[in-house]
Amino acid sequence: MDDFKQAYLLEKAAREEAEQLLADKSRILVALNSELEQKIADLEHHQAMFIQAEKMATLGTLCAGVAHEINNPLAYSISNVDCLKNYCNYFSELLAVCDEFACNDTDKATFCKQLTELNKVHSFRFMADDLPELISDTSQGLQRISKIVANLLDFSRPKGHDKQFADMTEAVKSAVKLLANQLRDCNLQTQYSPISQSWCNLPAISQVIVNILINAKQACDNLSAKAEISVAVYELEQHIYIDVEDNGAGMSEETIAKIYDPFYSTKPVGEGTGMGMTMVYAIVHEHQGCIDIQSTEGMGTRISCVFPVQSQVRKTVTS
Repeated sequence: MDDFKQAYLLEKAAREEAEQLLADKSRILVALNSELEQKIADLEHHQAMFIQAEKMATLGTLCAGVAHEINNPLAYSISNVDCLKNYCNYFSELLAVCDEFACNDTDKATFCKQLTELNKVHSFRFMADDLPELISDTSQGLQRISKIVANLLDFSRPKGHDKQFADMTEAVKSAVKLLANQLRDCNLQTQYSPISQSWCNLPAISQVIVNILINAKQACDNLSAKAEISVAVYELEQHIYIDVEDNGAGMSEETIAKIYDPFYSTKPVGEGTGMGMTMVYAIVHEHQGCIDIQSTEGMGTRISCVFPVQSQVRKTVTS
């Protein structure tokens, strides 16, 4: 009986020790899990800050081109408004003559003579025919400026990690539109094939393409031949491909090996942050994608961003 009791007490002590050990480990695990969640949150916060900082640096490159792109429609809109102001003054003169006649301050012969003289000076028929075109051109110019500013503001605003079920082609088109002036001297070819919608952050994807296109354009700056840049979007085996290819300077194997390293840049000091491709990698990786770079020095570069098609419904069901 004593042996049985002793065995029971030993087993009980061992069980209590195991339970205590399990409780201790559980507390440690909960604490570590909480710490991990906090570190992940901090990492996401710093990543968002890093992406926004790189975006601001990219804006410096965009601003010169955007200013030029705004200047053209702004210049003819201002000119048209000045012309419209003159037309208003001329029509005011005409109305004054008409008012005098309506109030019987002038006779019919004098009125007709004044109208003829005014028409010789101002050609009211020409102004009447010119007004619709002036107003239309001014409206189009101001709408163009509004769209440019809206695109720039949309690019510059901080974006969260919110994703949506969308067509990545829209992000690519937005990037191409934003860089229209910078790429005006390039032979730019775009090919947009139908693709599936995917769970993605469109502003982030647009930022990826903006950075890659800027690099492609700068790689072609010293070419003797005309710069050739192509952008293609297509889907293959449940993956979305966004290809950007140029006929620029190309890259060495050493450059390709270091291209994602923070602060690595082949540009002169002051002309680049060295964080552009680091940010590109971070965004593509966040979308479970990958990047393929094919480049030959003196021949050009092709960068392919490959994203798996992610279904919002499928992701929700399996989570």
